[in-house]
Amino acid sequence: MAKGVKVAVVSTVFAVMVGGAGYGAYNFVSAMSDDGSGGVRSGPPDADEIAKTSKDFFAAWEKGNAATAAALTNNNTAAEVLLTAYGTDAHIGDVHITPGKATGATVPYSVKATVSYDGKSKPLAYESKLTVVRGVTTGRALVDWQPSVVYPKLQADDRLATGESANPSIEAVDRDGKVLTKEKYPSLGPVLDALRERYGSQVGGTPGIELVIKHPDQTPDTSLLTLAEGKAGELQTTISATAQAAAEKAVKLYGQSSIVALKPSTGEVLAVANNRTDAFNAAFEGTKAPGSTMKILTSAMLIDNGVTSMNGPAPCPDSAVWQGQTFKNLTSMEPNESATLANSFMRSCNTAFIKLIDEKPLTDESLTTEAASRFGIGKDWKTGIVSFDGKVPAVSGPDRAANAIGQGQVQMNPLNMASVTATAITGAFRQPYLVSPKLDDRRLATAKGLPYNTASQLKQMMHLTATQGTAQKAMAGLGGDIGAKTGSAEVDGQEVSNSWFTGFRNDVAAAAMTEEGGHGGDAAGPIVAAVLRAAG
Repeated sequence: MAKGVKVAVVSTVFAVMVGGAGYGAYNFVSAMSDDGSGGVRSGPPDADEIAKTSKDFFAAWEKGNAATAAALTNNNTAAEVLLTAYGTDAHIGDVHITPGKATGATVPYSVKATVSYDGKSKPLAYESKLTVVRGVTTGRALVDWQPSVVYPKLQADDRLATGESANPSIEAVDRDGKVLTKEKYPSLGPVLDALRERYGSQVGGTPGIELVIKHPDQTPDTSLLTLAEGKAGELQTTISATAQAAAEKAVKLYGQSSIVALKPSTGEVLAVANNRTDAFNAAFEGTKAPGSTMKILTSAMLIDNGVTSMNGPAPCPDSAVWQGQTFKNLTSMEPNESATLANSFMRSCNTAFIKLIDEKPLTDESLTTEAASRFGIGKDWKTGIVSFDGKVPAVSGPDRAANAIGQGQVQMNPLNMASVTATAITGAFRQPYLVSPKLDDRRLATAKGLPYNTASQLKQMMHLTATQGTAQKAMAGLGGDIGAKTGSAEVDGQEVSNSWFTGFRNDVAAAAMTEEGGHGGDAAGPIVAAVLRAAG
């Protein structure tokens, strides 16, 4: 349900809920944790305190006594707001809570209730857990308040609401008419919610009645339960069900992973998947340093400006100094003072690129200009949902060198890097999109692309990287026209670098990123290879 959901407030107090009888009467005085001696208890709550506090909290919650239940938490104000809204805004009543066996201070429980709105009712069942802690100032045993106590998917400032959806539901279908659902493609959930919010009113649907999670920012509401079906309008996407299924499976290999696959010949997005602990669409909206995958774009700059060529010199010393900062390669990399650009590219030699960015006619703006004018980076992409279109700022000092190897102030995501690969191998920038611009007359971003000679050299260097270089292991066994580039990006505060990988096979380009995944070929590489194997 979208931001404009209509919520009928039938009462200003939580007592609208019909209380369950599971725990009987609640005695507020008995919940006080005074130990009888007038002192304040300290240390972790004991088993009896945990049992009593959770029992009394559940009893108050069941009866709809928001204030009483909130007083048994360590954040009375926040708890009362959310517990009150549980009945008044979400219209959840007839609550019955069944606790499970406590593990330490944590008590699991199941909730069975009824959601009722405008004459429509449906049962609601879910499981959650709470933890009992010692109050810092009172010494009482209290529920450690988290929004997830009320519903497991609730995060800070989220709330539950039931009402008529402002946007009709959609039936999103793939490029061949196959229905795309959250159940079959779980990581598409946020994407489908975003598509519904943007296009629900444009594809002929009518609104239904739903229980949703309303988020505090611009994130689309998350639908939890449909009380009355509206009429879904059909929305065709560019997604390939085959590629999406492969992407969903691939990202499960590593936590905090994201991938995008697209068609270089058209810019159509074939798959977008995330395996994260949050609902953030990092594949489209992430802003991370892309590591050495950036060397595709930097190589294009070097070739376009006549600094060197695929078979031209790009010496790879053990270290390189740029304006007082020393850059090194992986300790396993052998120096090669007679290396070509192709050799330094496929081995991912940092120092070769650092040495070359000092050559004339390059300036602080050269990489930024190349990124924008040739690859469309930063050109306000209109994909059909919210997306970040990359950032390559013009900088001086050490960050100019760091930018060239995908560190410094460069920010990208898998969508951006898949597009960079597509432009590199075709020579044409085709802005990626998930929904046809014909549906809403969006104007896609444009860029002049690459000269044929530059694109040809980039494609050959990526092919060498996939067959002889750092991407060889990940791309092993893939036939057809293939190429790739690995990357690892160091992040302050992380012991392990982020893993990046981008590659192509025939008319499919894909890029992936795994936070703290290590070298590019270790985590992101297998993810990309799996999708290329299925869709390429």
